[in-house]
Amino acid sequence: MNTLSVIVKEIKNIISDDFTAKKIFDKDVADILGISQMNFATMKKRNKIPYLELLDFCAVKSISINWMLYGQSPESLIETTNKFYMIKYFGNISASAGGGSDNMDEEMQVLKIPKQFIFRLGGHSELKYIEAINVSGDSMEPTFSYDDIVFINRNKKDLHKAGVFIIRTESGLFIKRVKQTIDGKFDIISDNKVYETQTLDLKEIEVIGRVVSRFGDVD
Repeated sequence: MNTLSVIVKEIKNIISDDFTAKKIFDKDVADILGISQMNFATMKKRNKIPYLELLDFCAVKSISINWMLYGQSPESLIETTNKFYMIKYFGNISASAGGGSDNMDEEMQVLKIPKQFIFRLGGHSELKYIEAINVSGDSMEPTFSYDDIVFINRNKKDLHKAGVFIIRTESGLFIKRVKQTIDGKFDIISDNKVYETQTLDLKEIEVIGRVVSRFGDVD
């Protein structure tokens, strides 16, 4: 990482066009960063970098903070950055593939998804609707098992199109295969045939979203 002295020199170069009539001093840099001259002198002596003020300066000047701190050019970061996409992951929520779950302690984390996996989630246009949660239970085996991470498209809630959905009923939160019956109700189906199919009215089902992948295609 660059020292504060090196960073100050870079800032002076950046703002030099605004100070054509005079030499640029440390106090000018301090003023631009919004730091008192006394505090700035102490920071420089101790090599204490004012990160928040520096972030604001870089944002105003449209400068990469990585370049300022590490000398990394923006171009060198693009390829690595574009290899991954971020998905909302609620690790404390489990959709039951068994007796029912209702853990809705929504502590969000971020899950890094490889670029080549995006097509399985429906493409770039669908990413804003995608969230990830865990699976608990064995009623959807062999399709889904304990601790699988499944990806849900919250924009796809039409149960008239058969598929695997995250749903909530009076019994809790479930991951189940849903198929409409001839009389307009919906079969709640477990892929593990040990479990019986349940039939519910639409008003008895809250649809969270359609399951689109689990680091693999969903049939």
